[in-house]
Amino acid sequence: MPVDTQHPRLHLASRSPRRRELLAQIGVGFDTLLLRNSPRDDRALDETPLTGEDPVDYVERIARSKAEHGCRIVSWRRLLAQPVLAADTTIELAGELIGKPRDAEDARRILQRLSGTTHRVLTAVAIAFDGEMELALSISEVRFRPLDEGEIGRYVASGEPMDKAGAYGIQGRAGMFIEHLSGSYSGVMGLPLCETAQLLKRFGYLL
Repeated sequence: MPVDTQHPRLHLASRSPRRRELLAQIGVGFDTLLLRNSPRDDRALDETPLTGEDPVDYVERIARSKAEHGCRIVSWRRLLAQPVLAADTTIELAGELIGKPRDAEDARRILQRLSGTTHRVLTAVAIAFDGEMELALSISEVRFRPLDEGEIGRYVASGEPMDKAGAYGIQGRAGMFIEHLSGSYSGVMGLPLCETAQLLKRFGYLL
């Protein structure tokens, strides 16, 4: 079934409110695919890194898996046939992957590690439709100023670090921690708009 390129719309395989906001920002209509369980509890979306897996390979693999799973959901639920967009974001610090914090104490440890250092934010975007898969990768460098224990504690207590890669949201209170950004602001948020728009053009969308 052809895509309606005049009125771009897709399935978004993500719970992230930031990704919904960013898609709306560029005028793309979407229907959110609601998963029955958290991705962490879904065997089809196991986000455990493979032994020795390169960070780029990891984030691209997870984005593809999410898009593929989204396509299965569309088929199972007999939803409208339209492209499925999925994305994954992770942090790399000194070659180590840093995902979402398990709890408040883990968030505190992550922020202590990021304090005064530069890390990479990797976001992969995958779009799947009618047997085709297209993928794009955004890599940004973010440098945190040194953080003291008090501000780390207050930030963790705000609840904002939870469910975010690297235990922070650049669009929120953590913006005051960032000394330098090289790359894509929207990519650090979780959906690089430039790369996403280019992917949609490959499927014939007119943005």
